[in-house]
Amino acid sequence: MGDPVTLIAQWLENLLLGWGLSPGWVTVIMTAIGVVAIAVFVLLVDIFLVWVERKVVARFQDRLGPNRLGPFGLIQPIADVIKLLIKEDITPDGADKFVYNLAPIMALATVLLLWAVIPLAPTIVGTDVNVGVLYVVAIGALSTLGIIMAGWSSNNKYALVGAFRTVAQMISYEVPMVIALMVPVILAGSMGINSIVMAQSPVWFVVVAPIAALIVLITSIAELGRAPFDLIEAESEIVAGFHIEYTGMKFGMFYAGELLHALTIGGLVASLFLGGWRGPGATTYPILGVVYFFIKAFFLYWVIMWFKYSLPRIRIDHMLNFNWKFLTPLSLVVLLVTAILNRLLVGSPAWLYVTSMLAANVVIAVVTLQILRRWVRIERKRVAEPGPIAVPPSPPVSETLS
Repeated sequence: MGDPVTLIAQWLENLLLGWGLSPGWVTVIMTAIGVVAIAVFVLLVDIFLVWVERKVVARFQDRLGPNRLGPFGLIQPIADVIKLLIKEDITPDGADKFVYNLAPIMALATVLLLWAVIPLAPTIVGTDVNVGVLYVVAIGALSTLGIIMAGWSSNNKYALVGAFRTVAQMISYEVPMVIALMVPVILAGSMGINSIVMAQSPVWFVVVAPIAALIVLITSIAELGRAPFDLIEAESEIVAGFHIEYTGMKFGMFYAGELLHALTIGGLVASLFLGGWRGPGATTYPILGVVYFFIKAFFLYWVIMWFKYSLPRIRIDHMLNFNWKFLTPLSLVVLLVTAILNRLLVGSPAWLYVTSMLAANVVIAVVTLQILRRWVRIERKRVAEPGPIAVPPSPPVSETLS
């Protein structure tokens, strides 16, 4: 009973074969059942995330949160879903209806597609492709396309501004994210996510490459568009951003995609740097791997919420400077040092490998902090120095005499 999912799958496969179906059709049916099962499970978790998000933000802001409908307010998300389903569906005049209606579907579907390569346990993984990291980057680009489609097709200038900011923000932050994602690929010697999880023994990659893990987490939050990187939907500047014209369940799909994307980021970072499903007894009892995976994923989801409800929104120029002038050079340095040390320490004892990698990250962090302190001192001195006093030009002599 340590692997109920595999037992159920084997029972269904034997049942279909017993009905006289060919092995090819059985494979197709089992694949379809697996896709539906993962999608339904993830969407049910997404409904639960609505309650989690409200409870956590209530605790951060010293409020109660949902507490009326059901025990601890657990039925509140169901009421929210019913409300969104029965609200009026409005399509603005002049909108490109096909693209307008396709955008929210793409925004949610792309998040669901990411779960196809995330291993929940040693024996529970949708598709163990050997280019899983590349697949994640490609699907992330599709989610950006969905937001651009929503802003462009809405026939609204505020939605279009939000879509333009998407290009400036999300695509920019993909650069350091992709560079940092190469670090676990180098450490594991594979781009398969399950292979990366298996390679995190005896220690997790967050110990070997903590800076790369932090960069991936920060850039993923920016890719998601959550505070303090929520410039694509800055209500005080562009009303509500790219989804201003969406109502009812179409807006609900954007909201559900954002919540689910936050948990998906937690699951991906947990798989790449925190050992994923690895834990005591997970190999013998794969169901424990699912428990370990979601504990790590929800912990990182809580960290993402902590960032969102604690930090103020930053200016767009500061955000882009932070990306191009800090995160991108730092990620390149981390990748270069990791690649060199990994090549030099091939075949060395595990303790020497881990100690050397961790020491290199500590040195990079110390040097980075010193550079930042020097830059801050220069900026403070520049701001404190009084600038030249602007003297208005004197009037012509003819005007003075008159």
